[in-house]
Amino acid sequence: MKVLLIGDIVGEPGRKAVGRFLPGVVRENGIEFVVANVENSAGGFGVTPKIAEEFFQMGIDVLTSGNHIWDKKEIMPYLERERRLLRPANYPPDAPGSGSVVVKARSGEKVGVVHLMGRTFMPIVDCPFNIGRREVEKLRSETALIVVDLHAEASSEKMAIGWYLDGQVSAVVGTHTHVPTADERIFPGGTAYLTDIGMSGPRNSVIGIRKEQVIARFLTQIPQRFETASGPAQFCAAMIEIGTDGKASRIERILMKEAEGEEGIG
Repeated sequence: MKVLLIGDIVGEPGRKAVGRFLPGVVRENGIEFVVANVENSAGGFGVTPKIAEEFFQMGIDVLTSGNHIWDKKEIMPYLERERRLLRPANYPPDAPGSGSVVVKARSGEKVGVVHLMGRTFMPIVDCPFNIGRREVEKLRSETALIVVDLHAEASSEKMAIGWYLDGQVSAVVGTHTHVPTADERIFPGGTAYLTDIGMSGPRNSVIGIRKEQVIARFLTQIPQRFETASGPAQFCAAMIEIGTDGKASRIERILMKEAEGEEGIG
């Protein structure tokens, strides 16, 4: 089975880039299951029910999030009724929504998705190692095909969790930093790993935000409201081939770019 994981989708430019590039990537590569991180898809901060439904209509099977999942208040009741939108599993159990789900792929095979958040330089949450192992053990009773979206800042924490879950899951891929890394590999136990998929969003920006605003913040240290940048966008994803035994055999990074002046086409 071929699974596609899309990196942090930022604002309208990111949404349009996904709408433009995703159909071709799915068709040309025979993708059977798609996961996307959407916590920045609504103006750069959070996600709304309307936008989540648009992603499902694009053919995305499961949506993951992160620390910005709570930014739009209207998402709270939606999380309770739509299990395909995940919040990190290591938030307190009384938080709305769920951190894992099993969904059927186009082939009919079941795929489990676990969403975790790191703790280094991040909000205070429960241990991603322990909670991750618990969620994986729960899903393994239904399927051997399990992918993990690890939303974390520190590359060391991401890599440690990747090694910790090696052989227990099909893939551990990172989100949150918006910067793609070039360390894709298959661990000895058959787990595909990538520290960060990268951002699907405006290229001429600072991790999706207007560069002038971010530069001013660094120069003055004065807080200000950040806005999603405009201009041509990029599409970052990782394609993973997984056997029926849940072991990954291949992982490939995908980076597609709109040319200058092309933004919004498609």
